[in-house]
Amino acid sequence: MNAQDLMLAAAAGAVSLAISAVLWALAQRRAGDRRVAELRSRIRDLEAGAETSQASVEAFDSALLAVEDGQALLASGEESLSLCCEALGLPQADAQSLLNALMRADPDHARRLRGLIERGEPCAFEVKGPAGVVTVEGRASGALAWLRVSAAPGDDQGLPTAPRFAAFLNARVYPAWIAAADGSPVWVNAAWLKAVDAGSLDEAAQRGAAFDRGADATASEAANLGQRRESLRWLSYGGRRRAFLITAQPLEGGGVAVWTEDHTELEEAREETKRNARAHDETLNHLDDAVVIFDRAKRLSFHNTAFAELWGLEPAWLGERPTHGEVLDRLRQRRRLPESVDYAKWKTAELSRYEKLESQPDDMWSLPDGRTLRVVRQPHPLGGLLLLFSDITGELKLKTQYNALIQVQQATLDKLSDAVAVFGSDGRLRLHNESFERFWNITPLQLEAAGDFEGVVELCVHKLHDMAFWKELKGRVADPDPTARMPIGGEVQTSDDRIVEYRTRPLPDGATLIAFTDITDARRLETALAEREQALTETERLKRDFVGNVSYELRTPLTTIIGYSELLELLGEGLPDRAKAYAAAVKAAATQLARSIDDVLDMAQIDADEMALDLGDVDVAELLIEVAARWRPEAEANKVSIVLERPGDVGVIRGDRRRLGQILDHLMENAIGQTPAGGSVAVSARKALGEVQLQVSDTGRGIPFHVQAHIFDRFIGRERGGPGLGLALVKALTELHGGWVALESEPGAGATFTCHLPEEAHAVTQPELGFAS
Repeated sequence: MNAQDLMLAAAAGAVSLAISAVLWALAQRRAGDRRVAELRSRIRDLEAGAETSQASVEAFDSALLAVEDGQALLASGEESLSLCCEALGLPQADAQSLLNALMRADPDHARRLRGLIERGEPCAFEVKGPAGVVTVEGRASGALAWLRVSAAPGDDQGLPTAPRFAAFLNARVYPAWIAAADGSPVWVNAAWLKAVDAGSLDEAAQRGAAFDRGADATASEAANLGQRRESLRWLSYGGRRRAFLITAQPLEGGGVAVWTEDHTELEEAREETKRNARAHDETLNHLDDAVVIFDRAKRLSFHNTAFAELWGLEPAWLGERPTHGEVLDRLRQRRRLPESVDYAKWKTAELSRYEKLESQPDDMWSLPDGRTLRVVRQPHPLGGLLLLFSDITGELKLKTQYNALIQVQQATLDKLSDAVAVFGSDGRLRLHNESFERFWNITPLQLEAAGDFEGVVELCVHKLHDMAFWKELKGRVADPDPTARMPIGGEVQTSDDRIVEYRTRPLPDGATLIAFTDITDARRLETALAEREQALTETERLKRDFVGNVSYELRTPLTTIIGYSELLELLGEGLPDRAKAYAAAVKAAATQLARSIDDVLDMAQIDADEMALDLGDVDVAELLIEVAARWRPEAEANKVSIVLERPGDVGVIRGDRRRLGQILDHLMENAIGQTPAGGSVAVSARKALGEVQLQVSDTGRGIPFHVQAHIFDRFIGRERGGPGLGLALVKALTELHGGWVALESEPGAGATFTCHLPEEAHAVTQPELGFAS
């Protein structure tokens, strides 16, 4: 290659090199421009970030300090720095002055700041200054220590930081946590973790553990409604069943604060109080006294059953809880309050008792219906007034009767002829009457000086020398054995020939009553009475024998008279009319006399308790037919009709047929005799409630009211002939069957006699009937 070629090659290489250099330079320039643009963009981003950081710091009222080798510089928050310095009372707003003030505020604060600056240990505390509180949070980053300080003036100066507040909640004995809107916990304290036996919230969430699902539901409800919610839950906690009050409070910014309080003792006490209140109310409801309680507002809060019954108030109206004034007004409307001239003044005074705290004296109310009430008023422990009404009408009446009885007993004791002395269980003379002094011829001064049983015996022994007798009486007085204090009695004779009856009676209080009675005259009188009783008995026997003998002696001539009169009636065709009338009159008189004698004998038997019933089955219908047939001729003679009401369902009764017929005969005789011509007599029977009623009614002139009370006495009917024993026998024979007889009559309207006889009659001993005076 020649030189020209070399030169051309060198020139081409140079040109290529130049072109390459130019291209490289252009590429470097473009890369530099891109780098400059990137740097400018980053600078703009950094400036925007710095402005944003500065704005965010200033938005939260905090200042950021950078500390290196003990020197503090303000990174951001100049206004917050001024507020912090002002809160601590520093004359100028300077970062270093603030750091020095924080170091001087408390040795503990200084220790924490040195740990942050020298060893990078984070810290958080609060410093209280003259004008507020400064909150300090420290963190280390590289060689710098950063302090974020904020002032809390005014109402916010006592608010703790989040870590301090978390430490406070962790110190609680019972669970507390912060829940999300769905009720699930997002932060829990140590007590919550202990309750679910978990080391952390994440572990509890993995196991699905929860303190209480009901508490979570309460938190969710509070979050959804934005209102505070509470619920009482019984849970198993610490090995026993406990009552927790769950409180859920929505927080600003979201979430719900939930805390628990142990109300076990409170709830148990509340249940115990309820049980005691129910038992108290039940006890008051069983009281006979009326109890009512009015609360602080003077409104009825409780009343027992006796209160409603005492005042006659409706339970429904009382259930509306009326006021005390309304209750008084209703009672006044029904005239159940004490009469008062000025009711408004009386009511005001009654309601003013709520203002008195001390117990008030009992009051007495005299009601218009004659009742007397004791009114007790007591301030109620829970406020209001408790009133107790006791109806003491009976008590006052009993007290009056008791006082009167005591006075009568005292007067009676003083007027007793018996000598009475009462000795206590210690032998002391407690009581004696005047007769005791006269009986033993002892003066009151002597008895007072004697004092006890031994002293009294010394005063009485001159009248009664039997010391064994006095020793036995002393045993009845002083021996504590109940068997030794049994009542005794007997008779002794004194030195002056008196017969004395003595009696001892143990008294309920342990005392013993000893009574002495001079029965000398009584014994003499008893002898005389015994002799008289014997004479009377003999006289009564002679009277019965005389009546019986005379009656039987009269029957013989009467039988003869009745027989000859009947014979004259059979041979009456040959007799003149006047003789026939005489014969009929003789027969009627003799028959009447025979019946009267029978009545007297029957009554004598009943008086002597010698009449026996011949009991048997008696057909009531047949008995009535026989009686009606027997008396129909006499009724027709008197122009009186007999109406027989035949019983269809009476049947048979147990009784003496002859005596039952005798009862009806006397009733029919009485009815026909009392009924004028044209009248009627009805005989009937009916069955009712285990008895049979035989009834005879007439349409006669009736019986006067003043006679009805004595109609069954003897001799009442003597004005109609005979001894007047017919109705007395009716009563006696009916009672002998175990029944009784009744009369219904009005003057001018006839009379109805009803004999009530048991179906199963038994012979009853008939007491002696006394003669009417």
